[in-house]
Amino acid sequence: MNAIDNPYTPGAGVPPAVMAGRDDIIQSANIAYNRILKGNFAKCQLLLGLRGVGKTVLLNRINNEAEDAGCQTAFVEASPDITFPELIIPRLHSILLKLNRKKKAGEDLTNAFNLLRGFASMFHVKYGDLEIGITKALSTGKIDTDLTELFLSIGSAAQNRSTVPILLIDEIQYLQKKELEALIIALHKISQRRLPFLFFGAGLPQIAKLAGEAKSYAERLFDFKTIGKLEPKQAKKAIIDPVKKYKVSYEAEAITEIINQTEGYPFFLQVWGSNAWDLAEGPSITLNDIKKATKKALIDLDNGFYKVRYERLTIRQQQYVLAMAKSPSLPAKSGEIAKILKMPVKKAAPIRDELIKKGMIYSPAFGLTAFTVPKFDAFLQRTVLN
Repeated sequence: MNAIDNPYTPGAGVPPAVMAGRDDIIQSANIAYNRILKGNFAKCQLLLGLRGVGKTVLLNRINNEAEDAGCQTAFVEASPDITFPELIIPRLHSILLKLNRKKKAGEDLTNAFNLLRGFASMFHVKYGDLEIGITKALSTGKIDTDLTELFLSIGSAAQNRSTVPILLIDEIQYLQKKELEALIIALHKISQRRLPFLFFGAGLPQIAKLAGEAKSYAERLFDFKTIGKLEPKQAKKAIIDPVKKYKVSYEAEAITEIINQTEGYPFFLQVWGSNAWDLAEGPSITLNDIKKATKKALIDLDNGFYKVRYERLTIRQQQYVLAMAKSPSLPAKSGEIAKILKMPVKKAAPIRDELIKKGMIYSPAFGLTAFTVPKFDAFLQRTVLN
């Protein structure tokens, strides 16, 4: 069929034509920021899930709808190559500028700008006019204390302007422990003061554990939302609804085959759907079309999506993930992985920690290890271990 009309979106963080199975997450976020807008309490939220389940898409959707509702949002993506202050200072500056447009700077907003300048100075961040006229005395040099004071000042300024600042951070697992702890402390204080300020984060499953280790009250501060693969009914909707306007349909066997191959993971549904569209003659997409799409999809994923992640690993990290792929089952036991590597568990543990920090694996339960990238073990078995 005509590739120009292909309705599927197999990209990183690209919203699908039909967002199936996520209405409850979107509604929960909508309720949270609308409660804050009305002066009521709402928990901050963390979206947790594997790669390719649509966390970034959801976070962007929340960002856009919150803006439409009258909130002042700032969206950032964390990275292991950038510090937390470098990450958020430009975005918090943009929030203050938005607040200034709603009501010209008074003492509250001037105080917030000054605190931001002090924060930027103390942590050596240069951004526009924040690098000049800085008063270091406004900063203690302690990230938890300074971030708390900054959030409180922004919340106070927002309260006087009847709006809600919302900070959204994607890939939050890349924050350092002290940075995550500072964020939790600041959000906790904002919550206690009942000031309008809301946070939405998204990251890999280990974030729940990391947040709890940073501060024990994190489990009460956040509403944790697990974003998983789609149920068969939801996956079917994600597959068939985008093509309806083109008067294209799927045979029942073709739908079953896509769901079996993708296991309902949203990114894979888009990959298979896109390939099926390009390869099918139409107007009905058949089981044979899906079999051809599967071959093409696996070649593309193996040469891109999977290969890039594998080649980023050091030799010993590659050996560890290969041992996981060889294990009898996943999640794999640490002892089983160490046995395959022919080394003591204690010697294998640092490699495991490195891979967790890189976002390649996580621990779903004590002593167990799983891949953050769906079907990564199958890739290794196809391309490295065969």
